[in-house]
Amino acid sequence: MIRRTHPALSVWAWLVYAFLYLPIIVLVVFSFNDSRFGATWAGFTTKWYGVLFARADVREALVHTLEIALLSTLVSTVLGTLVGLGLWRYTLRFRTALTGLLVLPIVVPDVVMGVSLLMFYSFVRQGLERAGWTFDNGFWTVLLAHVTFQISYVALTVRSRLAGYGPELEEAARDLGASGWESFRRVILPLAMPGVLAGALLAFTLSLDDFVVTYFTSGSGFSTLPVLIYTNVKRGVTPDINALSALLVLVTVVAIVAANALLRPRRDA
Repeated sequence: MIRRTHPALSVWAWLVYAFLYLPIIVLVVFSFNDSRFGATWAGFTTKWYGVLFARADVREALVHTLEIALLSTLVSTVLGTLVGLGLWRYTLRFRTALTGLLVLPIVVPDVVMGVSLLMFYSFVRQGLERAGWTFDNGFWTVLLAHVTFQISYVALTVRSRLAGYGPELEEAARDLGASGWESFRRVILPLAMPGVLAGALLAFTLSLDDFVVTYFTSGSGFSTLPVLIYTNVKRGVTPDINALSALLVLVTVVAIVAANALLRPRRDA
């Protein structure tokens, strides 16, 4: 029996979608606005995308963003995959507690995580300065901060990918003569690979558009694209910043769609 949705619920759903996505659509549209300032439409142009990449600060921030995103994704994917496999394969005594610790970076507000990491780095800096070492916030502090919240997404994605599979698959491979490494490489890893790739894409997307944690953990002279957008918006919204934001939205949407496509076969099964 097909149950019909109440019209009021449909209207409310469309209003929510409009509230969420209309600002993004307006931003993308005005990135092609020929007017230098203001929200008045003055004609269609693509020159702001050329102006955007002609700026040295944008190119530098883009390099920083891609370096942080790629390296943090690589590290968090390896560590998160190992954690996800461990939670799936072994019956740990404190599995519930470990799962809760994994979920914690996801549910904790970004500002709380940013402030806590800032305090941690300050404590580390004081200890190193007493020992005669120098320590400044910059590339490595942002990289470590991104890895801390990316691991949770990768681990939970890999674990959910393998949910429903039991140890009998690996046992069957061992019965057929495969070693422990061969059963992992030929049986477990191919099953987990869509979850690994989806988790990596999610981690890359989270790192690419993270602002709060990066803002608290980056030092002076080091900025990523979200931080650059914030500093420019304080002086006024211009079409080139709209163009930069539109490109970030495009990359984020593509990565999320790809991650969803990788996980879809498992959900259908």
